[in-house]
Amino acid sequence: MKKSLILIPFLFILFCSCDTLSQVAQTTVNQLGNPTNLEINNGLKQALEIGTGKSSDQLSAVNGFFGNAAIKILFPPEALKVEKTLRSIGLGKLADNVILSLNRAAEDAAGKAKPIFVNAIKQMTLTDVTNILLGNKDAATQYFKRSTTMALAAGFKPVIETSLNKVGATKYYTDAANAYNKVPFVSKVNPDISDYVTQRAIEGLFVEIAQEELNIRQNFGARTTPLLQKVFGYYDKNKK
Repeated sequence: MKKSLILIPFLFILFCSCDTLSQVAQTTVNQLGNPTNLEINNGLKQALEIGTGKSSDQLSAVNGFFGNAAIKILFPPEALKVEKTLRSIGLGKLADNVILSLNRAAEDAAGKAKPIFVNAIKQMTLTDVTNILLGNKDAATQYFKRSTTMALAAGFKPVIETSLNKVGATKYYTDAANAYNKVPFVSKVNPDISDYVTQRAIEGLFVEIAQEELNIRQNFGARTTPLLQKVFGYYDKNKK
């Protein structure tokens, strides 16, 4: 009986502490005071390296694009009629092969994004960093769109072209386009697919980065170091 009486307050404290852990941690961060400019600079850059690296790793894995409905690459809009026609004449497998191979090419290219983002992060000024930290919830994503899109396109396209050939996408899509172009009375489509996949791969990468940015801005648990907790605690107090 005595053991039970001792155990009850212990369990009460344990459950209460689980419920209030996040609140206590946030209070502790707030008590640390405002971060210095150096801490803001280092903290945000640390967060951006973590977020962009994670995004690149996730999308470069098998099914990183193909298994993600939000960014999965399908037939180009102008070629949707190609897919529909192919499926209607019994060539559904060919259409499926096209879609799979387009996504495999994007997954191959996504791994090339890391050094491009690291370079962009290194070039950020303190003004850039402060504007991103205290800006809109997608401020970092928009910064990367402005500063890395051209480099990403230059880095992605050769990889995508190689991958399209390696996994047969060029052949599959060319076969699909040519098969469609033989159908009487249809408007011809361009069988070159590499530019489209490059653009969609970059767009998908930024979708993933935006999600990572939002996560660290809104989720205290995503701030995995004391520096991130301090810097984003400051963001919490000053966010728009």
